[in-house]
Amino acid sequence: MPGLSPCNKVVASVIIASIVIVVLETEPRFYLAYQREFIIADIIISWLFAIEYAFRLWVMGEDPRYRGFEGRIKYMFTLRSVFDLLAILPIFFYGAVGSDMVIFRLFRLVRIYTLAKLGSFSIALKHIKHAVTERSNELILAFAMAMMVLLVASTIMYLIEGPLQPDKFGSIPRSLWWGISTLTGTGVGDIYPITVAGKICCSFTLLAGIGLIAMPTGILAAAFSDAFQRHKSSFAHKSLHPRQKP
Repeated sequence: MPGLSPCNKVVASVIIASIVIVVLETEPRFYLAYQREFIIADIIISWLFAIEYAFRLWVMGEDPRYRGFEGRIKYMFTLRSVFDLLAILPIFFYGAVGSDMVIFRLFRLVRIYTLAKLGSFSIALKHIKHAVTERSNELILAFAMAMMVLLVASTIMYLIEGPLQPDKFGSIPRSLWWGISTLTGTGVGDIYPITVAGKICCSFTLLAGIGLIAMPTGILAAAFSDAFQRHKSSFAHKSLHPRQKP
């Protein structure tokens, strides 16, 4: 993780470690064999998150939006802060409900969302966010076209296959499940046309799906390329023209 301060490296490492532990805990074979170790690791990570949250809440006063006591309270109700609080709540439930309670497991699984905190450490993810925002209109148009093709294809299949397969194509909502699996190219295998007209419609839907998947891919690829090129140009400009000290 180049470019991070030692403190941010520690925070990022703890986040990754917590996610690995949460994932491994869902495997009964691992959890039953190392239950004590998992509990100790959960407690340590929860306290580390709590300490990091306390320091962040303290320094957040430097931001004009969250200055003072009321500003810090306002920050505590932001989406990111709420997820951070949920991630540290398990340390308050060990003695009260035990480590096997459903509510305790739910709070531990919330730590998966702490992966989003890694985004603040990554310049690349910031470029991706900017690229998606910059091309939002094109992406919305591509999504609207996909929804239109999905609805039209599902309606046609309802008219063609509905009388012969009422359990699968007996209504447009039922046909939509076939349309989604066909357009995305996944194909669940349990729903397929049996008539010639239905197979022809399915073939055109598959071809349309290839184009609809390629469309947002091309839009995002172009946006990513532009974003990284701007970043490289900005970095090169700063290197060639460093700020002079007064």
